[in-house]
Amino acid sequence: MIIGSVRHERFADAITGWLLTELAAIEGLEVDPIDLADVDLPLQGTRPGGTETPISARLHAADAYLIVTPEYNHSFPAALKNAIDWHFGEWAYKPVAFVGYGAGSGGIRAIEQLRLIFPELRATTIRDAVLLNAPWTRLGPNGYEGTEGERAALAGTMTELGWWARTLRAGRVADQASAA
Repeated sequence: MIIGSVRHERFADAITGWLLTELAAIEGLEVDPIDLADVDLPLQGTRPGGTETPISARLHAADAYLIVTPEYNHSFPAALKNAIDWHFGEWAYKPVAFVGYGAGSGGIRAIEQLRLIFPELRATTIRDAVLLNAPWTRLGPNGYEGTEGERAALAGTMTELGWWARTLRAGRVADQASAA
C-alpha cells in the first residue's frame, strides 16, 4: 500500500486506518504500508544506476500495489508522481489498484491520470477502483466509517488485484527459471 498524500493535515490517515482494518480480514494478504510522508526522495536529479532509494527493496518485494491517492486540483499529488518516477524496475510486471478520495468525484480524475503512467513502467492497472466521495463526512469516533458500497468495492478490487498478483508472479517466476 502506497499512501500518496504528504500534507500535514491530510485525510489519508483516516482512510489508511479504515483500509488496514478491512484488509486485515483477507486471508493470506500481507500489507506493507509505505507512507510517502515518511520517505525522503529528492525532487530533482537522476537516480544513479544501482542506487537504492529508501523504499526500493519494499517495492521490489511486493507482488502488487494498492495506491491510496487524494484528488488535489483534479489530479494526484506531486509526491506520488515523484515516487513513481524514482522507481522503474520495481513496478514491472506487477498489478496496481487504486483507492481514491476527494470531493465530488471520489478521486477518479487522479486515478485516471495514474492509469496513463503505469503501463509505461510495464505495470498493469486493474479496472476496478475504490472511490471515496467526500469521505470526511463519514468520520466517526473510531475514524473513517466506510459505507457498505465502499466495502464491496474494496472487496471486488482486492479480489481482482489478487488474481493479477498471482498470475503475474507466476509469469515472473517462469521468466526467472528460464533465464537461469
